[in-house]
Amino acid sequence: MQIIEIYKSLQGESSYAGLPCVFVRLAGCNLRCLWCDSEYTFKGGVRMTQEQIQAEVHRLSLGGGLVEITGGEPMLQEREVVPLMQALLASGYTVLLETSGERPLADVPQKVVKVVDVKCPDSGEGGTFLPDNLSALTERDELKFVIASRQDYEFARDFVLGQASGIRSSIIFSPAFRKEATGSRSAEHCQVDPRELAEWILTDGLNVRLGFQIHKFIWEPSLKGV
Repeated sequence: MQIIEIYKSLQGESSYAGLPCVFVRLAGCNLRCLWCDSEYTFKGGVRMTQEQIQAEVHRLSLGGGLVEITGGEPMLQEREVVPLMQALLASGYTVLLETSGERPLADVPQKVVKVVDVKCPDSGEGGTFLPDNLSALTERDELKFVIASRQDYEFARDFVLGQASGIRSSIIFSPAFRKEATGSRSAEHCQVDPRELAEWILTDGLNVRLGFQIHKFIWEPSLKGV
């Protein structure tokens, strides 16, 4: 696999936010979201075998714990990343997969927690989610919508009430963070005021979680490897 970095930090997003987690960040992405904060993953990295990756995960979190497979888009390396996830599960780890859902997810191991980032219009990549992936989601999985505007919110709301109305997965609405943000650790860097987003959710009676990238409030927003 082509790997950008492997490191341990606190999980910054999803319903697992705040827990210690080993991140395995794969290289390569076929989308170009306008607010992307991981453009350094688009190329480069180092080639590592499954055994080398597992050894580094074990070194950072011996005997289990939380591991997130992220990118980039990890499912671009599906042939190798699926066996890696199976091996980590067999070793007693809880495995999260961060993916856009643009690639088929049917072959992802059932015990993996899929965190699927459905792209909203203002990302510049709206319409890339593969609808068939909804049938691959279980109650342990999560749908995430990164929201940069009222238009994005309405898209996410209509998706949840329409296409996704029958699923049992958790749903997260997260304000987009300005990718050029630096310095202060502040909600002023969010492209949508979190209070406004909260009020929209409450007004429409949505049963969704308001999420934040908490690592950008703990550490300097542009810092990598946290």
